Amino acid sequence: MAYPAAVMKRLAVELSDLVASPPEGIRVLLNEAQLTDVRAEIEGPAGTPFEGGLFQMRLCLPADFPASPPKGLFVTKIFHPNVSTSGDICVNVLKRDWTSETTLRHVLMVIRCLLIQPFPDSALNEEAGKLLLEEYDEYDKRARLMTNIHAMCLAKRGPTPLTASGANAGGTSSADTHAGKKDKEGGAEGSSPTLKKAKSDNPKAAAGAAANSTMAKVKKGLKRL
Repeated sequence: MAYPAAVMKRLAVELSDLVASPPEGIRVLLNEAQLTDVRAEIEGPAGTPFEGGLFQMRLCLPADFPASPPKGLFVTKIFHPNVSTSGDICVNVLKRDWTSETTLRHVLMVIRCLLIQPFPDSALNEEAGKLLLEEYDEYDKRARLMTNIHAMCLAKRGPTPLTASGANAGGTSSADTHAGKKDKEGGAEGSSPTLKKAKSDNPKAAAGAAANSTMAKVKKGLKRL
């Protein structure tokens, strides 16, 4: 699917900004093979049934973006009134409140807020919506169980690399698979000397080096547009 150069430039600028300055509790992953398939990891907010979990999601941009909103989808299973059993997200910012000026940052922040304040009146998961209104303790129990089963394992695994080239619908990238294979074979950690040194010296430095590498690739793409 071909997008106008102006749309790709806007998208590259937004993604670059999200990587450089991520919103609280949100981490955007770049799919270099397809920037229009936006992937993110959302930390379950404290004080909610989703606390401690790490939820992977996608924003799929339509052909007429930004005239039409993206489609939001949770890849990680979640028990929530405004998320269907197949992962579709129901939130006004992706429907009637969408405008061509709405940013991806705003969309992601609203979706995380949805984990704090669900809206059962517009439920896609009617069972979750009914329990939230009538039997909150049971809703809380079910939501925490789903979080423990599906999202806690992701949180324990740690964050996905910033660049997720060729990531599949389950959120695992070809880069992850390749890295795992090299680990088993006792191979090198990567081709970048900067990243190698950062990994051995300081995990935070490694994350910074990865972010800088990703930013450079986005800026390089911008120059071609």
